Amino acid sequence: MGVRSIFDVPDVRAEFEKAGINSLFIPFIWKYVIKNPNCEWEQIPDLPSAAYPLLRSKFKIFTSTVDSVIDSNDGVTTKLLIKLQNGAFVEAVIMRYDTRLGKYCGKPRPGGPRSTLCISSQVGCKMGCKFCATGSMGFKNNLSSGEIVEQLVHASHLSQIRNVVFMGMGEPLNNYSSLVEAVRVMLGAPFQLSPKRITVSTVGIIHAINKLHKDLPGLNLAVSLHAPVQDIRCQIMPAARAFPLEKLMDALQIYQKNSRQKIFIEYIMLDGVNDEEEHAHQLGKLLETFDVVVNLIPFNPIGNLSQFRTSSEMKVLTFQKILRGVNNIRTTIRKEMGQDISGACGQLVVNLPDKKSTNLGVTDIEDLVSRR
Repeated sequence: MGVRSIFDVPDVRAEFEKAGINSLFIPFIWKYVIKNPNCEWEQIPDLPSAAYPLLRSKFKIFTSTVDSVIDSNDGVTTKLLIKLQNGAFVEAVIMRYDTRLGKYCGKPRPGGPRSTLCISSQVGCKMGCKFCATGSMGFKNNLSSGEIVEQLVHASHLSQIRNVVFMGMGEPLNNYSSLVEAVRVMLGAPFQLSPKRITVSTVGIIHAINKLHKDLPGLNLAVSLHAPVQDIRCQIMPAARAFPLEKLMDALQIYQKNSRQKIFIEYIMLDGVNDEEEHAHQLGKLLETFDVVVNLIPFNPIGNLSQFRTSSEMKVLTFQKILRGVNNIRTTIRKEMGQDISGACGQLVVNLPDKKSTNLGVTDIEDLVSRR
């Protein structure tokens, strides 16, 4: 695996305990290296003398490096291409919002600028969704919890991150232990993120959904549903065969009963595949007993990898109108960010830095969560 990251908290804690060093020093070390990313271990003040040789021999301040930073033309999206110590690349995307823009309930909106970070959990993905470029990479490897957290650290040097969404490369719940460890680090010092500002997206890994509320209470769950019936879902999401829609919905009922939280439903609009009025009525019926927000996602072209077309604006608006009017389901249409840097939803596939590499843009999840 190589040298471990100082942000791989189970490894750091185990080594500290073995050496008789108080684990309360760990957040202090993190805070220092975040502010001083180019420091040496010996420069960190006030550690027990036994900590310095241990850190030097067992850990690196960063196991990943920022290979390139690309800004969108409008300046609101920044894509980080991050090189891992095994030579593989992942991407993280910073999306900047100003909550004062527009109105809410007819009144000026409060707040100000904030940033959401879209994080990757794997190199590639096993799920093979046909509308997503990441699937064309195949699956390479899971990220460690430290490699996940390091994306947040790298991004925090460019922008103050308020929200984190696990909607980048990979299926987060297929890397469950690293996901849980990384989120727990983000919730604690020095990051201190609120669980309400962290969202995990999944295609529907049922056994992991059944554990998630207990392991990470208060976290937001987003489900990549993308079809209202099992046969369409299997056509566009081959992995759905392992997670039948009926069983997935049963698991989500239990999750919602235990967590008492909204579930966010992601639904990519594919022309002539899942965007007809019939599909809207089927989706409304499927979700009528849930407390959900449906996010309709315009399909982003991914070159010659895709056989799909983008739904027309009229179809998307009609779909939204049915869900809202017939089923009284809160339904938003995702504003895409970063398309000019291949940084929008479903475009995510890592090539070499001199080619176009990609990641994901999302509607600001905090806008949805805060209106429960």
